[in-house]
Amino acid sequence: MIYKQVSQVDTPISAIGIGCWNFGGDWDSSNEQNSINIVHAAIDVGINLFDVAPVYGFGASETILGKALKGKRDKVMIASKAGILWDDKRETRFNLTKASILKEIDESLARLGTDYIDIYQMHWPDPSTPLSETAEALNEIRATGKIRYVGLSNFSQDDVAKMMEMTSVESQQGLYNMLERNPESYHGIPLAYRSEDEVLPAVEKWGQAYLAYSPLFQGLLAGKFLNGVDFSKSDIRNSNPKFDGGNFERYVDAARKINQVAVDIDKPMQQLSLNWLRQKPAVTCIIAGVSSLKQLDANVGSCDWDIDDETMGRLDEIVAPFIND
Repeated sequence: MIYKQVSQVDTPISAIGIGCWNFGGDWDSSNEQNSINIVHAAIDVGINLFDVAPVYGFGASETILGKALKGKRDKVMIASKAGILWDDKRETRFNLTKASILKEIDESLARLGTDYIDIYQMHWPDPSTPLSETAEALNEIRATGKIRYVGLSNFSQDDVAKMMEMTSVESQQGLYNMLERNPESYHGIPLAYRSEDEVLPAVEKWGQAYLAYSPLFQGLLAGKFLNGVDFSKSDIRNSNPKFDGGNFERYVDAARKINQVAVDIDKPMQQLSLNWLRQKPAVTCIIAGVSSLKQLDANVGSCDWDIDDETMGRLDEIVAPFIND
C-alpha cells in the first residue's frame, strides 16, 4: 500500500480508501457479511481510511462498518459525516445547525461503536445555517475528543476559507475522476466548487487531505456499462442523470477509449483510472466503493505500478474534452 502524508493530519493515509455507501442497501451489491469481509480484507492489505455517512443506508452503513471494526478500531481512520437528515419517508434535507450536529455526532458514534471519529465531515453546505454556528458546534465536539479532524465535503472554496477563520479544517472531499474533472453537478445536485481548478490547488496550499469520491464514475471507469447500463431499478445510480440520455453516450464513448488504452498496456481499466487519480500530488486518498474481494484486490493492485509518460499523454488527450465536466 502507498501512504500519503499531509501537514494538517498526523496519520499517513492510504492512497486507496474504502467508500462504504454500498454497505447500506442502496446498491445492487449490498450484502452485510460481504461488506464485513471486505473491511477485514482491506485492513489486512493496509487500507486505513473508511469513508461513511449516516445517510448511507439511513444508518445501516455506519452500523455495518462498526460491526466490522470490532477489535480493529485502532488500525483505521473513520471519516464520517453530518448534515443530511431524513424523515420517516426517507426524504432528506440539509441541516448543519449546532443542535443537529451535537445530536448527529452521538448517533454516529453509537452506530459505529466507537468513542471518536477521525475525520468528521460536513456532508453538504446548509444555506439556511450560518457557517459560524456550524463552526461553533465543531469546536465544541472537538474539545470533547469525539472528533480528531474537521472535513468539508462539497463546499465552495469561499466557504472553506470562511470556515477556516473560525475552526481548523484538515480535509476536503469532492467529486473527481477522469471524466468529471470540474463537475457542475452530482446526481443532479449543483456543485459550488470546481475540483481540478479550485480544490486541488487549495488543499495543496493549506496542507489539507483531499478525499476524491466517485473515482470510477460509479463503475463506468471500471469497465462497466460500456455496452449500456444493467443495474436494477432500485439501484441508487438511477438517480444520476449522467447515466441517462445522450450525455451518457458521450461518457461511454470516452470510457471505451480509456479501456482501449488499458488493453494496450495490459492493465485493468479500473487500475488505470485509479492511478490517474493517485498520481495527482494533491489527491490524498481515493474513496473507492468495493462490492467484492476481487474488486478490492484490483483496486489495491493499482499501487503496484505507475502510468508512464506516453500512456499519460494518451489519457490526457482522451479526457481533455471533459475539463469542464
